[in-house]
Amino acid sequence: MSRQIKLTLIFLSLFVMLWSGWSMWSDYQNEILWGYWPLIGFVAGWTFVRLMLSIRWKKEDERWKWLGLSSLTGLILSLGFPPLPLTFLMFVGFVPLLLLENQLQGRERSVKTLLAFSYNAFVIWNILTTFWVANTAFIAGIAAIWINSFLMCIPFLLFHFGKKYMPGIAFILFAGLWISFEYIHLHWELSWSWLNLGNAFATFPTWIQWYEFLGVFGGSLWVLIINFMIFKLIIRIQSGDAVSFFEKVKPGLVFLIPIMISLGMYFSYEEQGRPTEVVVVQPNFEPHYKKFNLPDSLQVRTAIKLAEPLITERTRYVLLPETAFGLVEIHKFNEDYNVKMLRDLVRRHPNIKVVTGVDSYKILEDEEPSTRFTRFLPRRYGDTMRYEVYNGAIQLDSSAIGVVPHYQKSKLVPGPEIFPYRKLFFFLDPIIKKLGGSPSGLATQEKRTPLVSTAGKVAPVICYESVFGEYHTGYMKEGAEATFIMTNDGWWDNTPGHTQHLYFASLRAIETRKSIARSANSGTSAFINQRGDILQATKYDEPAAIRGDILMNDVSTFYITRGDLIAKLACFVSILFLLNLIVKYLMRKK
Repeated sequence: MSRQIKLTLIFLSLFVMLWSGWSMWSDYQNEILWGYWPLIGFVAGWTFVRLMLSIRWKKEDERWKWLGLSSLTGLILSLGFPPLPLTFLMFVGFVPLLLLENQLQGRERSVKTLLAFSYNAFVIWNILTTFWVANTAFIAGIAAIWINSFLMCIPFLLFHFGKKYMPGIAFILFAGLWISFEYIHLHWELSWSWLNLGNAFATFPTWIQWYEFLGVFGGSLWVLIINFMIFKLIIRIQSGDAVSFFEKVKPGLVFLIPIMISLGMYFSYEEQGRPTEVVVVQPNFEPHYKKFNLPDSLQVRTAIKLAEPLITERTRYVLLPETAFGLVEIHKFNEDYNVKMLRDLVRRHPNIKVVTGVDSYKILEDEEPSTRFTRFLPRRYGDTMRYEVYNGAIQLDSSAIGVVPHYQKSKLVPGPEIFPYRKLFFFLDPIIKKLGGSPSGLATQEKRTPLVSTAGKVAPVICYESVFGEYHTGYMKEGAEATFIMTNDGWWDNTPGHTQHLYFASLRAIETRKSIARSANSGTSAFINQRGDILQATKYDEPAAIRGDILMNDVSTFYITRGDLIAKLACFVSILFLLNLIVKYLMRKK
């Protein structure tokens, strides 16, 4: 690339980045959603950064080739991720980056060089698939993309370092370290596991019916195996080694055999359980500028108006979305006007149970200890009120007027709902408060608890919780017979975010063989059967209500019983290899 072309691209990318930034600011001032503007701005911004870093590279510099290989990995992985129907690309996405890593083996400063180019690959992947996070909060979107990209580099760099000392087990290192990273990413406070490789197959549930045994990490392992097989095949061909026909077609067989097994399971599977009619409501209040500025009573009346025409004698549940109303003190639910309106709906239709998301809080008594989630409010008489805030769900049932079962969301979104590792990053408290958040975050509950009634036991899954497979099985271990997902996907505007979130629910249905009813305030509401098929999906940005039968059962799959067995094994193996690696490194250095 000539210097003149390079400078032209630098100024062009800078112009597009500034233009997108100005457009987003203008839209914000006029209360207009951003849509795809963050994607344009992030792509232009990262292009500008990469070109500036390469401004001194000569035309013949091999770093251009490495930049191309790493960028190709980011692009392929992005194209292979939902909602695009190009999932097969995931099986070759890592190949360019593995070829780059192989070229760097034995060179000086290889770790630093690999960090730079693998980071480029993962930034591109994160930008193109999760840019929409910035529509919720711009700073959170930047953090999610650039921090997550760096975290993805860690297992890849460990693989590069370990391969030098243990080349005979390179694939085990590669797969074990990557899956361990994905598993850890599910269980710490900075969790952002959206891009776990096994999630990519949510587009085609017919491919992965065996998730009822292996879960999402079975899909991750499948992707990594084929990527490494193709990489090794290319290396052998490039080196001039003789390659048999079977070795050439082996990656294809490893690709096809699980799909054939899954198709057999899909077409032979018979759904189990008793039919239960559910009405799902999608009120469709835009969350950025409208929902939280409108009276809760208006929103609840709208939901009732949408639901009631669909209620029949067979209807057993009416499902409303996340944060349908609130704040309500948890001991005074029955005194709340919105709860009274929903109680009236139950009185008119005594067979139904209303399950709804709700913002709530609890005032702590003097004898109750404070927790990391406790908030403190000075009062006029000199004392301080201690309280906790919840993003929860309740169930209203005519057979238990005085009791309101309550569930508290416990997998929280880093940033908006939880301040990760607050003690470590205490100096950020003023910034969090300035942005309108609370460093205390939302309070959680220790165990998953289903909502129980005469109609059955349902898992009240709230928004982000539907991304966590093993976590989701906790409801089933407590007796849940079906899943109700309550969410609000309108934060992301009409971008791939709400579609990805919907598709991920199919994975939970297959893992547990439990039917799902999904209510989105704005986004897509739907029913999902036990094979992962999405039924009666509503349109984005339209108020709607749908009625359908789900099947309630107490079936326990292998995945419910054993959880993420592959990931736990990968963590154990990775620890052994890392200890061995440290010993080998110290011995070699000595």
